[in-house]
Amino acid sequence: MRNILFFICFVFCITTISYAQDSSILKWTHTVKKDGKGYLIEFKSSIPKGWCIYDKAESLDLLGPRIMFMDSTYATGNPMNITAPKTERADPVFDQQKLSVFTDSIQLTQSVIIPGGKEPIIAVTLYYELEGGMNFQTEEVKIKINLNGDATATKAQRVKIPSIDIQHPLNDCGVSSAETLAPQKQSLWNLFFIGFLGGLIALLTPCVFPMIPLTVSFFTKKASSRKAGIRNAFLYGFFIFGIYLLLSLPFHFLDQINPEILNNISTNAYLNLGFFAIFLFFAFSFFGFYELTLPASLSSGADSKAGAGKVIGIFFMALTLALVSFSCTGPILGSLLAGSLASDGGAMQLTAGMGGFGFALALPFALFALFPNWLQSLPKSGGWLNTVKVVLGFLEIALALKFLSNADLVKHWGILKREVFIGIWVLVGLGLSAYLFGWIHFPHDTKGQKISLPRKGLALLFTAFTLYLIPGLTNTSYANLKLISGFPPPLYYSVYQQESDCVLGLTCTRDYEEGLELGKKGNKPVLLDFTGYACVNCRRMEENVWSDPEVYKLMKNEFVVVSLYVDDKKALPVSKQFTFTSGDGLKKEIVTYGDLWATFETENFSNNAQPLYAILNHDEKLLNHPVGYTPDKKAYLEWLTCGLSTFKNGK
Repeated sequence: MRNILFFICFVFCITTISYAQDSSILKWTHTVKKDGKGYLIEFKSSIPKGWCIYDKAESLDLLGPRIMFMDSTYATGNPMNITAPKTERADPVFDQQKLSVFTDSIQLTQSVIIPGGKEPIIAVTLYYELEGGMNFQTEEVKIKINLNGDATATKAQRVKIPSIDIQHPLNDCGVSSAETLAPQKQSLWNLFFIGFLGGLIALLTPCVFPMIPLTVSFFTKKASSRKAGIRNAFLYGFFIFGIYLLLSLPFHFLDQINPEILNNISTNAYLNLGFFAIFLFFAFSFFGFYELTLPASLSSGADSKAGAGKVIGIFFMALTLALVSFSCTGPILGSLLAGSLASDGGAMQLTAGMGGFGFALALPFALFALFPNWLQSLPKSGGWLNTVKVVLGFLEIALALKFLSNADLVKHWGILKREVFIGIWVLVGLGLSAYLFGWIHFPHDTKGQKISLPRKGLALLFTAFTLYLIPGLTNTSYANLKLISGFPPPLYYSVYQQESDCVLGLTCTRDYEEGLELGKKGNKPVLLDFTGYACVNCRRMEENVWSDPEVYKLMKNEFVVVSLYVDDKKALPVSKQFTFTSGDGLKKEIVTYGDLWATFETENFSNNAQPLYAILNHDEKLLNHPVGYTPDKKAYLEWLTCGLSTFKNGK
């Protein structure tokens, strides 16, 4: 019965001054009075003729007018008071039920107490339900209030810097524009390869491996000729590949709507906590404590259509394989999905990973159809398949920890510092090694199974890796575990006391304006570092490239590093929150630091990937071309030297 529309008006207000609320039906003004230890805020509005505001009616989910404070630490004194003419009427929207409504005008009064140390500018939201001529509306009006009545306007945060021209930097030296794009192309191939490895692992699970000889034999024996059998097997493999590619398509539509949406999804703390819980659930499924299956109706429905016309039937056979193998491929696919979203290239990253996964699953069906004699060399199914699943269970626990770490970092909870993270990985490594040596067992393990030589070799490999992790628990130079850089939290996010939260102790800030001032005072160029707490490639650059002695010395002595975290979920002070209108007319609420720096990067550098590095002089002009992920230390050093030389020559 209701069409609920949310009208959001975000306008900076000072005491006793009315403000524009173009999209809302009610136009509100407010006044602030000192009230003992706190303040008394009054909101007033005229209700247009023909409209009314509903009073509270819980039976109909009508909550009445209410005020919500954006910061829950602001204490409210007495309950909110409503002053308005009120009548009862047979309501036309709710089947002529008798309801109380407010008409003509309304005043909401609320007392508030500010905790010590809090700024006097607060944000509130007014909620209420209206009706006018059978038109039901729910309004949500956001208002900023300066409780002290200070008429001095807060300095607006700059987002678009007109002097930054990415097409015409002051110098063309260092890494060229073509080379700048190369890391992004390479990262797609890397993700394709990672997806391919995931698909190969999925092939070795009990849900998929036994299907290879059965399916290939079906195509080669049932076809009218060997050529037709090979064609059908290749078509079957193509459909498997296509099905996994199709899974990434919805994310391309999201990416088109808002280039930052995938980054917002991947760094959402509660979504990362959800991934953490799901992967733990997957892990215990791999251990054999329960089975994960899709609803039987899905797989049986696809299977029933597999006997349709040749091409359609083969497609549904491929779909059936994807569905019935979900209990084994789901956890691997889920890890790939979440990992691709958490990377820095948008939907194409996900497509590359899914394509690699589907290609690896499809490849053996085509190859064994082409060379059927190879089937004789396949190992027989047995207990080793369950061993593969249990090993994957341990790996899922290790991967799950990454998502808990992402949530912890972006929310600044401080519960999973670097050493804690590595310590848990050490425990997982010890458990995995103990299992492979046969010292611990899981439900579906074959009793009395002899530990094979390859299994012992794998156990020794994981034991060696676990020993490699142990220095990461110390407060020494050996704590920088370059082999796993990007997975644990940053080096500065430590249980040990650190001099600052700057990467590697560099001269840094996390605010653009402050960095510009530091650059002017120290007569140094400003190195913008667009980064993220959940950015794997950012950690790799910091721990593998920035730590290089020559690179580190140059960055430490000659640059002011401005690290701008695009996924920082910490709220900006209320006085610095605002609505930004982009060049193409889109409005965006800038509420968190991450909102600010992500928009800053997109507007000035037409890029939403991290890491991204740019060097500016004191006139805020680009000294050379920005670069992205540059794992080549020599190339990155040349780029830094180029920017520094341009800065000094310009002086």
